[in-house]
Amino acid sequence: MSLFKKHVNYESDHTKFIKELKEKTPGMDERQLVGRSLLWDKAPLSLDEQRRIAESRLRQNAYPYQTKV
Repeated sequence: MSLFKKHVNYESDHTKFIKELKEKTPGMDERQLVGRSLLWDKAPLSLDEQRRIAESRLRQNAYPYQTKV
């Protein structure tokens, strides 16, 4: 006998909300993919580009409001 029963038919409120939202707004999945591609799905940078970016970074002070003595 198992101590834990599987609740196969259980859906959380969050899952129900997302399903209803997707049913009410057609095309939401496609717009999500477009938005993701704008921010996250980027082409990999070449080694030269990575080096140039690393060299152009400015060093920031640990505490920017500290006066220089």
